[in-house]
Amino acid sequence: MWATAVGVARVRALETEREDALFRDPLAQAFATAGGLWPSSPPPGDEAARRRRLAVSFSIVIRTKFLDDLLQQAAASGVRQVVLLGAGMDSRAFRTDWPEGTRLFEVDTAAPLDFKASVLRRERAVARCERITVAADLREDWPAALAAAGHDPAVPTAWIAEGLLIYLPGDAVELLLDRISAQSAAGSRMGLTLASRGVIERFGVDAAPGSAASMWVSEMPDDPVSWLAGHGWEAESHTLRERAAAYGRPISTPPQREERPGGLISAVRR
Repeated sequence: MWATAVGVARVRALETEREDALFRDPLAQAFATAGGLWPSSPPPGDEAARRRRLAVSFSIVIRTKFLDDLLQQAAASGVRQVVLLGAGMDSRAFRTDWPEGTRLFEVDTAAPLDFKASVLRRERAVARCERITVAADLREDWPAALAAAGHDPAVPTAWIAEGLLIYLPGDAVELLLDRISAQSAAGSRMGLTLASRGVIERFGVDAAPGSAASMWVSEMPDDPVSWLAGHGWEAESHTLRERAAAYGRPISTPPQREERPGGLISAVRR
């Protein structure tokens, strides 16, 4: 599945080239090129598939900006511990101006971390904070590996699970949230991206075998705010349409159905 993270890097590289980019990720093209996904293949002849591809790319851009802002707000509030779960090709350790004393943990399996390390060495990339990689499978006892790497649950943490939960079945999502909550001091922050209701039916049913959409299994609960409140988090949910408009990238087409609570989630541990 980590090859999907390289595809996300390609989307971020394309955004970085725009004059009005919502963020700039100087390492994204290097990740995409090393992963064999640059330049891109021609768009498929299926117009519906092309539109779906554009929609997914757009959502990646908006969610990246959303979580960038969340982490900046967490840092401004005094949080100096960051954990990226399923970090993939995330380059925030290198492209964000972190306050002095920030420690950023990247949790992922060994294969993507090793691939990423090879690209970072070639690019001579220098992190802007203390960056600690944690090779662990999120289906196993990753909290123990995180603790061994130096994470301190007694002080606030900013947790990011970006583009991750959609790949986990419901029971695994609950377990992940339980584990995050158990290691989160008061004042911790969390940023989640949740799949909107119906997205698997719209995108995943006819997805090509092996594609990202073919591996999607989990959608957001009907009321994500209440769901997170049950785990001890005070959350806000935002739709992609709301955030896109706020960032100056409004979605021009009207909603095809009644829009439910959104899948861009920011939360604070109380």
